[in-house]
Amino acid sequence: MGRIRDEMPHFRDLTLMTPAASLSRERFALLFAVMLVAASGNTAMQSLMPAIGRELGVADLWVAVAFSLSAVVWVLMAPYWARRADHRGRRALMRLGLYGFIASSLICGGILAAGLHGLLPATIVFVIFVFGRAIYGGWGSASPPAVQAYIAARTEGEQRTAYLAALASSFGLGTIIGPAIAPLFIFEPLGLSGPLIVFAAIGVAVLIWVALRLPDDTPGSAARGQVIDYPWMGGFFSGRRQPAGDGPQRLRWRDPRVLPWHIIGVVGGHGHAALLGIIGFLVIDRSGVPLAEAQQSIAIVLMAGAGATLLAQWGLIPFLALSPRQLVFWGLLIAAAGTMLTGFALSMYGMTLGFAIASVGFGLFRPGFTSGASLAVRLDEQNAVAGMVTSVNGVAYIAAPAVGVLLYGAWIPLPFLATAAGMVLLALWVWARVKA
Repeated sequence: MGRIRDEMPHFRDLTLMTPAASLSRERFALLFAVMLVAASGNTAMQSLMPAIGRELGVADLWVAVAFSLSAVVWVLMAPYWARRADHRGRRALMRLGLYGFIASSLICGGILAAGLHGLLPATIVFVIFVFGRAIYGGWGSASPPAVQAYIAARTEGEQRTAYLAALASSFGLGTIIGPAIAPLFIFEPLGLSGPLIVFAAIGVAVLIWVALRLPDDTPGSAARGQVIDYPWMGGFFSGRRQPAGDGPQRLRWRDPRVLPWHIIGVVGGHGHAALLGIIGFLVIDRSGVPLAEAQQSIAIVLMAGAGATLLAQWGLIPFLALSPRQLVFWGLLIAAAGTMLTGFALSMYGMTLGFAIASVGFGLFRPGFTSGASLAVRLDEQNAVAGMVTSVNGVAYIAAPAVGVLLYGAWIPLPFLATAAGMVLLALWVWARVKA
């Protein structure tokens, strides 16, 4: 896999490492913004929902289920949008993803505001909220595979690892920005739902920027024709066109080049999703303060974790120069240690420190998984593998948050213990079975 010390960029130096098909500084900033606005908006919503759910009297489990149902739609649709990139171009799919994010945020924000003011019963609010989240799962999932494929088509080898690691930090930065500024947008008459409306407006601004400044992207011949085999759908989404070159018609999920990375992404992603799904409830229960004050404590913990993620992706990855396999292995072990500490912490300091350590681990894990899968396949298969990676990332959010909440209800440290054990076992499997 090679080393990436010299190629890993600071954000401002990304243009220094582009290959012949250039990826300018402004163009990467646009791609970064597309991912950032969704990450910050979703993290803001995630930080608000525990308090909103308890204010509405909705059981913690149903709060988690709302995000799980959206993840189901995301998993099914992300590979489909990756295939459509050959027909519509990647910029068009980025715009479609932003449309989905904006519509979802407006629907969820509006219905939550109505529920918080007692205008609608909690059951109706919940049903419409799930519908709004499904819109994001269906259309918002168009952006990530398009962004990844856009970068993959313009970078090679170790450069791609560096770019994708830098892009992955948009999630970490988003998890800082979302919880940090969400309390600033809690105002009457919207109350706790105000941040969702504001983030929808920010999404509109990014959409306009993309429409005006990102050039039309017609996939090159090497990227055309690549489709994905979806065994669980009976071939419904499988294309009919022949691929360019001499490669196989479909990149299959069980292809031995990518199957290990799928396993890594699914299992590791479940651990991360479970931790994110229960951390808000842990802070509320362990801090023992009113919900309004607890919201600020949740934001502090999430911001500490996000800062730790950025430290990993902007500092440790270029300094340590690890291969994707090494990033995954060490990231999982660090995540396990931090998760264990978080589950047994009794103070804000302990929860913040434990969550930050876990976030360092997952900050190493995700770029390792993404770049490992991308580097395992040919250039003409990048659309397909980008869709797979996006789908795998969504799989974790189908069951992990709900299962985490169920275990949390049985015994608070239990989901943290289970997650830590799973990460250690996966790390041992990676060391034994995945080639360097």
